[in-house]
Amino acid sequence: MNFPQRKSFSIPALLVLAALTIGSAFGQAAKVTGDKPTFDDFPSPKFSTGKDKAFEPKDWLEIEVKLNVLLSPEPRSKTCEKLTIKWYVAVKNPEKPNSILLLTKEIEHVNVPLAQDIFCSVYLSPSSIKRLTGSDRQGKNAVEAVGYEVLYNGVKVAEETNKLKPGWWSTPSDKISRNDSVPLLKKSETPFANMWWDRFAELATDGP
Repeated sequence: MNFPQRKSFSIPALLVLAALTIGSAFGQAAKVTGDKPTFDDFPSPKFSTGKDKAFEPKDWLEIEVKLNVLLSPEPRSKTCEKLTIKWYVAVKNPEKPNSILLLTKEIEHVNVPLAQDIFCSVYLSPSSIKRLTGSDRQGKNAVEAVGYEVLYNGVKVAEETNKLKPGWWSTPSDKISRNDSVPLLKKSETPFANMWWDRFAELATDGP
């Protein structure tokens, strides 16, 4: 699937590198450096409860990105109080060949450590994978592109994509349609909620 090309007046080179510095309303500047997002299939984990039920683990699709956040001036807490990630996942439309479904999710993180690598993630459930692929496996094969934006105090401070150019998700196209019936999920909505805890940025309990 070929997405429409961005015009020459679109995103500047600094955005493509996903490392921007923008002053906040409080006189504090945020610089966020982000890698290209990656994704892979993970089977449902098995937990021992003393009385187990038999089941065959199915695949979840995990999408993650590594970020490094700096604030200037740096607060004494050495943490960023709030940071928002907007995810954009383009998947093949199983009901309409040569067309794309755009899945979106906004996730708020809190107490993000500064000056160290931290990961953020979003997920597709086995049921969603089944709907998109007709299979319980290989959800990553349905993915056409993944992009994200990082917001600090409501201002975009970074964006990146695994392919194409950053911002492809906002380019009008008759081949791309938004879809809310195949939900992207945050980590706390998955069986991985308590796994790899120190790897990931903390999720806001009352946010999106």
